[in-house]
Order: sequence, then structure tokens, then C-alpha cells
Amino acid sequence: MAAAANSSSSSSSSVVFKMVCVVLACMVVAAPYAAEGALSCGTVASKLAPCINYLKVGGALPKTCCDGVKGLKAAAQTPADRKTACGCLKSAASGIAGINLGLAGSLPGKCGVSIPYKISPSTDCSKYISYVY
Repeated sequence: MAAAANSSSSSSSSVVFKMVCVVLACMVVAAPYAAEGALSCGTVASKLAPCINYLKVGGALPKTCCDGVKGLKAAAQTPADRKTACGCLKSAASGIAGINLGLAGSLPGKCGVSIPYKISPSTDCSKYISYVY
């Protein structure tokens, strides 16, 4: 029984460590854009943290995930914010091991949110910053 609890604790520690690494990577990517807009990769990561398990294994889409997606859309008001959000999402899509890119690409639509690009490592964020979403 103790081994199972230890394994569970180790597994959750691993997930937390990976999230911290993603947030730090996003912050490095967003640093050049920080002066341009108020949105940061830390904000993007915190809003989408409830989505990580869904994006890895599928299943039921948590309401907290969609709340975060909607909150992110509401926070990305300026072109600079949208560029930052896009770059952070692109980084996260390629930086988190085990992310199902099909689930990531369809996530906004499943949450009732429309954005003009798919969440993907190959997205060219410079093409979408002037769009209003």
C-alpha cells in the first residue's frame, strides 16, 4: 500500500515538475514580447494547466480546462497579447511530452472558442496577430 502511495506521489511530483519546466520555457519564449503586451506565458500556462491530462490521454474534457481556454481568449485582447498567446501555445504543444496534437488542435472548438489557427508546433504566429478573436 505504501509503495502505491509513494508511486502516486512520485507521479504527481513529475507532473508538477514538467509544468514548471513548461512555464519556465514559455517565460523565456515570451520575454521578448513582455514589453509589448500584458499577457505572459506564465498566464497562458496557468490558464491551460487543467487541460494537460486531457491533452495527453483524452477522455472527458474538464470544465476547468474550458474555463481556462475561455479566460485565455478573454485575456488576449491586443495584437501583442494574441502573438504572445500563440507563441506560448506553440511552445507548449512542442514542449510537453505526450501531448496529442489532434486533441490540442481541436481544444478551442470543443470549448466553444474560435481562434484563427490550430494549436500546433508548426503554427506561424505572425500570420494571426491582427485577427480579432
